[in-house]
Amino acid sequence: MKKINILFLTILILAASACSDFLKEDLQGTYSNATFYKTESQAILALTGVYNVASFTTTDNALWVFGDVASDDAVRGGKPGDLIDIQYIDDFNYSRNNGILDKMWKRYYEGISRANYLLYYGSAIDMDVTLRDRLMGEAKFLRAYFYFSLVNIYGEIPLKLNPPINDSELYKPKVAVSAVYEQIEKDLTEAAAVLSDSYTGADIGRATKGAAWGMLAKAYLYQEKWTEALNATAEVDAIGMYALVPVYKNNFIDSTQNNVESIFEIQHLAGQSPLLGSYLNQYFSPVVYNGYVVNVPVENFIDEFEVTDESVVDPRLDYTVGREGQSWVNGEAYDPTWSPTGYLQKKHIQPLSKGPVNNDGALNYVYMRYADILLIKAEALNELNRTDEALTPLNAVRKRARESYVYDMDLPGAGAIPTDLLPDVTNTGQQNVRTAIRHERRVELGFEFHRFFDLMRYGKVTAEAALEGTGFSYDKHRYFLIPQSELDTNPAINQ
Repeated sequence: MKKINILFLTILILAASACSDFLKEDLQGTYSNATFYKTESQAILALTGVYNVASFTTTDNALWVFGDVASDDAVRGGKPGDLIDIQYIDDFNYSRNNGILDKMWKRYYEGISRANYLLYYGSAIDMDVTLRDRLMGEAKFLRAYFYFSLVNIYGEIPLKLNPPINDSELYKPKVAVSAVYEQIEKDLTEAAAVLSDSYTGADIGRATKGAAWGMLAKAYLYQEKWTEALNATAEVDAIGMYALVPVYKNNFIDSTQNNVESIFEIQHLAGQSPLLGSYLNQYFSPVVYNGYVVNVPVENFIDEFEVTDESVVDPRLDYTVGREGQSWVNGEAYDPTWSPTGYLQKKHIQPLSKGPVNNDGALNYVYMRYADILLIKAEALNELNRTDEALTPLNAVRKRARESYVYDMDLPGAGAIPTDLLPDVTNTGQQNVRTAIRHERRVELGFEFHRFFDLMRYGKVTAEAALEGTGFSYDKHRYFLIPQSELDTNPAINQ
């Protein structure tokens, strides 16, 4: 969707229309079904507004705080006392009034609300039926995407499936985590039935059939529905369009994104008014380049990467992280004084040749790649006691990583794979292969905002060991607190 004109739809976020008898009327929003959702162009415009919420065009989307900073991969960084609400989350010493909790809740429920309006009124629009069904499928996919993040951040949450057209839809109680997942599965299954295999031109970046099946595989994985997860990955493969790109770093360069490995990525477009670019470019950059130096890697993450006896490191480390003795994204020598830990992540930072470091970056956020699908498949197979079979997708990911030396001529000694670099994993038992898969997820998907959620689904022992020294308690912090603002405005929620 890089070329889609991602406009911020104020019609979907303004308060309800003023009316002297508003207490007696069902809520209709600024535009009711009598004035909007009547034409094909309005349906497309409304859907564009749903996609907009998923973008990182404003700091309201703080998915990285939960996925990275709360995990063992990163710390807040930044100046002392700056962005203090992020530090409270990093320390697991937050309250319900934490601004990050509040912004994230409101941001993603806004996306759900926009999707609900379109789904409620959109089916009656007089337009091409196939296109209408596809647009409704995209809205269901996005609603599932938002709910998936919310349920993994907050746990039991309100399940809203209609716009607030009456009091009963305005205030919803919390429901069980399983009930949220049930709706996610329903939305994604229905979306997969109507979405296209791929899109071209201005539609690149829209949710596809592969994205729906991929998200469904992830939802099943998080619930330990191993057979269902495996079947969903098979549906992704059946489309026949996805593969690992030869060079890992090409997933994180704007000119080579939306490639055959991409299953779903959030699109950004720099130089637009209003801004449609990513603020992550500035937040994660060093101060010397006008950045805020947040979400910085820690030594524990660096040490996770394998090194040969000849000190050749897994190339994914230097594709992911800036460190001493290596080059920064601009080509100059990296300066470890740029970061409080000595390291900076690189996946969301573009070189200066693309323009000044500001909150209008051109890089997409790659939410799901085919590598993730392979690792989901490996995990599902291993948990189903099919460990020998699990080695094939696991080793495919490792093979691509080591073969970067064959395809990336910028690597020192390129042209041949260094001896003993990332050898294939062999079957030494289910537990050892489980450990290998978890290791691979960490290094392959590092700083793509997944790590904390992986730790939580691994369970109490693993999570508390990984987050030792942070104040984390699995029983207390498995889910973050619902923000106070929601408790104040929604009488249906019981703490």
